[in-house]
Amino acid sequence: MCGIVGYVGYRQAAPVLLEGLKQLEYRGYDSYGIATRSNGIFIHKKKGKVSDFIPEEATLPGTCGIGHTRWATHGIPSDINAHPHSDCHDQVAIVHNGIIENYSHLKRELQAKGHIFKSETDTEVIPHILEDLNQGNLLKAMQETVHHLEGSYAILAISGDSDRLIAVKNRSPLVLGIGDHEFFAASDITPLLEYTNRVIYLEDGDIAEISEDGYTIYQDSVLVSRAVHEIEWTPDAVQKGGFPHFMLKEIYEQPEVINRAIHSLSSDTLPRFLCDAKSITVVACGSSYHAGLIFRYLAESSCGIPVRVELGSEFKYCSVPLTDVIIGISQSGETADTLSAIHKGNCNNVQTVAVTNVLNSSITRYSDVTILMQAGPEISVAATKSFTAQLGVLLQVVNLLSGRISDETLSHAGVAIEKVLLLNMEDAVTLCARAQHIFYVGRGPFYPVMMEGALKMKEISYIHAESYAAGEIKHGPFSLLSSETPVVAICLPGPSYAVMLGNLKEMKARGTPIVAIGYGDDTELSELADIVIPLDEEQLYLQIVGATVILQMLSYYTASRLGREIDKPRNLAKSVTVE
Repeated sequence: MCGIVGYVGYRQAAPVLLEGLKQLEYRGYDSYGIATRSNGIFIHKKKGKVSDFIPEEATLPGTCGIGHTRWATHGIPSDINAHPHSDCHDQVAIVHNGIIENYSHLKRELQAKGHIFKSETDTEVIPHILEDLNQGNLLKAMQETVHHLEGSYAILAISGDSDRLIAVKNRSPLVLGIGDHEFFAASDITPLLEYTNRVIYLEDGDIAEISEDGYTIYQDSVLVSRAVHEIEWTPDAVQKGGFPHFMLKEIYEQPEVINRAIHSLSSDTLPRFLCDAKSITVVACGSSYHAGLIFRYLAESSCGIPVRVELGSEFKYCSVPLTDVIIGISQSGETADTLSAIHKGNCNNVQTVAVTNVLNSSITRYSDVTILMQAGPEISVAATKSFTAQLGVLLQVVNLLSGRISDETLSHAGVAIEKVLLLNMEDAVTLCARAQHIFYVGRGPFYPVMMEGALKMKEISYIHAESYAAGEIKHGPFSLLSSETPVVAICLPGPSYAVMLGNLKEMKARGTPIVAIGYGDDTELSELADIVIPLDEEQLYLQIVGATVILQMLSYYTASRLGREIDKPRNLAKSVTVE
């Protein structure tokens, strides 16, 4: 949930660290801090976003350092709870992403020995353990320290007596960047792109010692070798490129993204065991869960394959028999609950497929087969192009399993999005921006589309938005309908059109304003709805894609009208790496 970055080389470390943390703010942004080494350790940390930092903060001396941007798990956002944390004598500084599950026990033991704690965080036990064990060799002290820790952690550590950086990975992502006489470590590759395209993905249990002259990696104190990968993402991919927000940029990238995602799979690359599956379970969280629900509707209707869709956070509590295949969907490839589900499948000899955006992420290493979405970096916390890329991959899976979606239909997905990007939603935005509560309703595969739309609205506009299957709104939520509570609905020609129209008439009879996504020339719908957003696609699959992007744009422009922090909405982080 947090972002960490480390540097050792010939540059001044502080500016590199601060710029790197800006690239990681989507992982957390309630506080930040850096520590550098130059004849001792210098620490600066404070509550707030690193993007608001004062230039003087970049003047900490030294060419070796670590940094952290925080999403609070233990202790409120504050200067004192911000990382880095140090030992009693400020000889060791560390940053940490993850959760130390046994920190309460460790803290009591350390306090009994006389250690003084300053913060409320679980992280602070680590530098104090290092202080106890450090006999002038930080690497050996860290190798011993990890034996005391339970939980998930990616740790970066420096000491005041050496320009060496220690990096540790256990169930939290950590990648090394390989430059020319300079080296980097970070939670993901985005802070590295400006400096290098050569990276090493550390494995669980790895401890790396890094200096300006090189690096060594150990597993259980044994020297190991890890492959160096060349990444294709460019620095431009993590810049706004003239757009006011990353979210809008990423919305506009979707025509190309969905075409790339669809073509990421072919009959030759689709796993054989997926073709032979008699049943499938999809496990995912957040937006990825909604993509899984859409896949269920399409796979069951087109392929006749029973599909379960489970929330990653709840899957561990399921006791029903496992299916032939588990598909784990995770944009980052590091979602802790989804990884846990994949692990459960592995332990039960179930074939596993990862659908992710990040090559060599944890989920790719735990799964039998990986399907890369190829969406490129997504910086805004709210998922847009990654969700659309997931739809592209899953539509292609349905196509290859059933043969019932024409290649021509899929080839028009990008064009369908381009049409949507030209729409004027000013009236719908005005209506939504005035509301405190909004209902999103749909039927069949459009129900999870509306779930995703409601999530987008609440994430970035802070308007309370809830989604319901249209037929269920009479079972309770009807009591909340009023002239102050708009309903956003999808009402397109198809099997559910007549009954959906009836549902909307019932809502309209309660004085509810209605924003409907439907055919532009549908006179009956136009007479019923206050606002119709036209979507004139005939194919179901293109309707799903088009409606998805319409709802993204409605959320974006509503949040923009309200002056929200769109790319970094309050209390949220993009990569949820703790359970």
